[in-house]
Amino acid sequence: MGPSKVTITLLDADAVDPARGLPKEFSAQFNPTEFQRTKAAQIAEVGIPGLDSPILQFVRGQNERLSLSLFFDTTGDGLGARATDVQTLTRPFYQLVKIQPKTHAPPRVKITWGQALDFVAVAESVQQTFNLFSPEGVPVRATLVIAFREHRTLQDQINELRWQSADHTKVHVVQRGETLSSIAQKHYRDPGAWRPIAEHNGIVNPLRLIPGSTLRIPPTE
Repeated sequence: MGPSKVTITLLDADAVDPARGLPKEFSAQFNPTEFQRTKAAQIAEVGIPGLDSPILQFVRGQNERLSLSLFFDTTGDGLGARATDVQTLTRPFYQLVKIQPKTHAPPRVKITWGQALDFVAVAESVQQTFNLFSPEGVPVRATLVIAFREHRTLQDQINELRWQSADHTKVHVVQRGETLSSIAQKHYRDPGAWRPIAEHNGIVNPLRLIPGSTLRIPPTE
């Protein structure tokens, strides 16, 4: 059994369209020498007059991204009249950013590679560079840089967050017009118990809450 290859599996059955060069599953000709995974968080700055720097407030997470650089080569078939267009190998990967006729969107995919990759995503961009041609102008060597964006359902994310932890700390999403006192009333039944919430979340100005931000509500003793 040979080494595993980077494999793309379509998760949307209706997106499978061999006629357009998009099979159910396909693999890279050669494995990459490296890949990149990046994850970021959106942070808002809350400016407080008189302070040297703004207070940072976490707003939300951002999708994880995967970047793959793949190499394709058909020079083994010769460079003369028998030259094979390398696009016969790259076409399925390039189709990942195309809107599919039945789904009206690019397909959801699963990228796997041994124990190194198991990533559900949609393709965000594909950059295809041809760098060798036969005398007749047939492209026989190419490099693809593919950017994938993580795809997770709302329910999967809620289940993963586990917003109520073992110590019974809760998460509250601030609504417009709410104050720390009203939030304390909701969770503690005591509007005067707002200080633990402010201290737990590092709130300097209790009169200034940002709608849509999240607060961790510590348990009462």
